[in-house]
Amino acid sequence: MGDTLASPAPAVKPTVDDVIRSRRQNRYAKGAFFALLLIMVVWSIKVTVIEDTDWARIGSLGKVIEAANRFIGIDFSLFPSLIGPTIETLMIACLGTLLGVFLCIPAAWFGAHNITPYKPVTYPLARLMMTLSRSIHEIVWALFFVAAVGLGALAGVLALAVRSIGFIAKMSAEAIEDIDPGPVEAIRATGGSDFQVVIYGILPQVLPQVLSVIVFEWEINIRRSAILGLVGAGGLGLVFFRQMNTFNYHGVTSVIVAILMLILLGEVFSYFARKTVI
Repeated sequence: MGDTLASPAPAVKPTVDDVIRSRRQNRYAKGAFFALLLIMVVWSIKVTVIEDTDWARIGSLGKVIEAANRFIGIDFSLFPSLIGPTIETLMIACLGTLLGVFLCIPAAWFGAHNITPYKPVTYPLARLMMTLSRSIHEIVWALFFVAAVGLGALAGVLALAVRSIGFIAKMSAEAIEDIDPGPVEAIRATGGSDFQVVIYGILPQVLPQVLSVIVFEWEINIRRSAILGLVGAGGLGLVFFRQMNTFNYHGVTSVIVAILMLILLGEVFSYFARKTVI
């Protein structure tokens, strides 16, 4: 025969020395990485804790224990006046989450890559909204809305609503992107409208996950609403701030107990709500 195909060159098998050398290099690389990480941790502790702490103001260990002992005790006379702020804190969390859910509908719709109306514009716009919501702390949002609408629970509701967009909309949009396209294509093949595609093809697939996310965000918002009062957004946080200003340390502990009971109530409700949804 004229031309013959050249046989491929045999693969070069690594020798024992090559394997040992490769493993030694991996160990050196890992050792250098962990050494660098340890140096960064030690440097961070030195800069942010040791050098940036007013040790003279803290005083001795005995003074620290003495200061902590001020909070040991409960002002039982304060509990009747905590009922209203506790209910207000719970309502701020509920209304803030509910308003956030309504605001998340267009954000999740625009932020899901497979259903967004106009990808070059609506998709990056929705993702920007989600990132902005998550990047700014709820205390900062509360300060903004306190300046805009004044002191009170409304500022707390708006702050929690805006803060909830980042989590609920992001998780909902990602759930929509992960749906099975079969039901959607079947509805479109039979002449279904976009609204019917959403209601019958997308919503049944993502509803359990979205509801679970909403319940989880509501649970988090209970914790958030308990501290928003520190900046004038109402609820238990405002009572906490007043007790600290009047140096009623037992009253501060009483407010902490009320916040703890409210969070435990939210945990119990969240547990059963998730079991029902999932």
